Amino acid sequence: GDVYKRQGINAEYGVCSYLLINFWDTRLQANTSAMKAIIINRIGDINLIMAFVLIYEQFLSFDYKLIFIFGNYLDINFFILLLLFFGAVGKSAQIFLHVWLPDAMEGPTPVSALIHAATMVTAGIFLIIKCSTLYDLSPVMQKIILIFGGLTALFAGSVGICQNDLKKIIAYSTCSQLGFMTAICGLAQYEVALFHLAMHAFFKALLFLSAGSIIHALVTEEQDIRRMGGLIFFMPVSYISILIGSLALMGFPFTAGFYSKDLILEHLFVSTCPISLFGLICCILASICTTIYSVRLIYFVFFTTSNISQRVLSNVHESNFIILLPLIVLNLFSIFGGLIFKPIFIENFDWLIEELPVLCVDTCLLYTSPSPRD
Repeated sequence: GDVYKRQGINAEYGVCSYLLINFWDTRLQANTSAMKAIIINRIGDINLIMAFVLIYEQFLSFDYKLIFIFGNYLDINFFILLLLFFGAVGKSAQIFLHVWLPDAMEGPTPVSALIHAATMVTAGIFLIIKCSTLYDLSPVMQKIILIFGGLTALFAGSVGICQNDLKKIIAYSTCSQLGFMTAICGLAQYEVALFHLAMHAFFKALLFLSAGSIIHALVTEEQDIRRMGGLIFFMPVSYISILIGSLALMGFPFTAGFYSKDLILEHLFVSTCPISLFGLICCILASICTTIYSVRLIYFVFFTTSNISQRVLSNVHESNFIILLPLIVLNLFSIFGGLIFKPIFIENFDWLIEELPVLCVDTCLLYTSPSPRD
């Protein structure tokens, strides 16, 4: 079908984000953050629309399979690939268009978990994966994607170290992990990017909902980690959830993040592409930054001397079962998700071909000429 038209629906993600971020519409900061999100995403949408116009001009169709087939035998317009990628940059908060993502924290914490784990920021990565066959035809475009991903991972990770807002630290970690996914797409390892995207959804949702549990427990709804401390004795389940989510984010062995993040670093290490060394250095430094800000967050929130007033501290307690139940479920997936889903995403990736047409195998059999990918 004309599935490129469906990508136009991604434009409405900006509207949904605007409404969600602006949930507390009486807050001036929420208003400005929502406006920033929708304006920057509209920049990405403009690039997508221009790419669709060029696609129709060259192929007279929006059908994925037709475009993928003819793309092997026609010189595809480089600006199509560039504009599609710039659309993904806006959606997935890559460097230069990343500024809306941290400000999106003005929305309710469950909204933050939803935007970061499953919807808004993953749309750009998903778009790159969907168009993977076209990107495989342009090594230059793949190098650009790799450079953008590496720079985003390192930049966002380094900024995360300097943040003091609980939710903004996790927000910048999302931006950094999206850089990992983009970088590995630049090496044409799209199944690894999709695998990390899925695993990231588990532990990032866990981190945000755990942060929401902590903020909810503090009557003042304080988010500055410097004004917390000593909460390990009052909120043990939230502490365990933050710990497991952070370990998975850091890629601690045998957690969900270890299986996907380690694959990204391995592919960057063994790649013969000269730009992959740059991506590898950026991703390793970003991983070090991830460890620093994760440990810093846990120390300031749970272990340092409490800076909470006695009045507030006397009312701090663990969240109720309705809040803790999703944390428990996400804890399990953050630990065992990589082990469970690795065979599906990596070893048996063929089941995703129809939905994610990385290779249009059945249709390409109609042609006897070899593909440039061969």
